[in-house]
Amino acid sequence: MDLPGFDRITVDPLVMGGKPCLRGLRVTVGTIIGLVAAGASFSEILKLYPYLEEADIRAALSYGAWRTEEHDFPLQVA
Repeated sequence: MDLPGFDRITVDPLVMGGKPCLRGLRVTVGTIIGLVAAGASFSEILKLYPYLEEADIRAALSYGAWRTEEHDFPLQVA
């Protein structure tokens, strides 16, 4: 599934149970956000995941911020 404006974020039901991941890799957006929230620097994250790029970390943070602003409203059934 392609997400407009988030070309580094992929959602595939066959990868990590459909959680948003970075570039189809088995690294979830939530993992990266959790590391940043725990105080990990970008360089520390890139050492843990050498196949990632700084742009991936920024994309994960941007996607997370976007998701917090998104609202789901239930539809009333008549």
